[in-house]
Amino acid sequence: MKCPFCDFYETKVIDSRPTDEGQAIRRRRECMKCRKRFTTYEKIEEIPLIVVKKDGNRQPYNRNKLLNGIIKACEKRPVPMNTIEQIVDDIEKTLYNSMEKEVTSNHIGEMVMNKLKDIDEVSYVRYASVYRQFKDISTFMDELKKLLDEE
Repeated sequence: MKCPFCDFYETKVIDSRPTDEGQAIRRRRECMKCRKRFTTYEKIEEIPLIVVKKDGNRQPYNRNKLLNGIIKACEKRPVPMNTIEQIVDDIEKTLYNSMEKEVTSNHIGEMVMNKLKDIDEVSYVRYASVYRQFKDISTFMDELKKLLDEE
C-alpha cells in the first residue's frame, strides 16, 4: 500500500477491525519511511450480475423479482417463507459462484423449477405455466405428463 504522504510503498498494519457489519475491514497503517499513519478500507469486490431476458434486453439481477415470482407460485400452498428464501439464497449462491457476469432468464427459471419440483408440485406447475408461457391446455398437459413420468 502506497503512503498518501510520501508515496513510499512499504507500510505496516497497526490495527485491523471489521466495519459495516462485517462487510469491510478498517486498517490503520504506518508508513515505514515517514512514520505517518493513515486508514484504509478493504471490501469484497462485488461482481454485478446481468440478466439477459428472452427478448435480448439486459438488466441488473434483482433478488426481489425472483423472490416475488416464487412467492406468487407458492401462494396458498404449504411452503414456508424461509423455504422460499432458501431457494433464492441457493440460486444466488450458484449464480455468483459461477463467476459469470451475464446469465439468461431461462437459466434462472430452470433453476427455480428444479427447486420447486422437489418442494411442492403445485407450485412447480404454477411457476412453469408462467415461465414457459403455456399457450393452450395441451402444453400444460405435456408438462404434467413429464412431472408424472418422473415419479
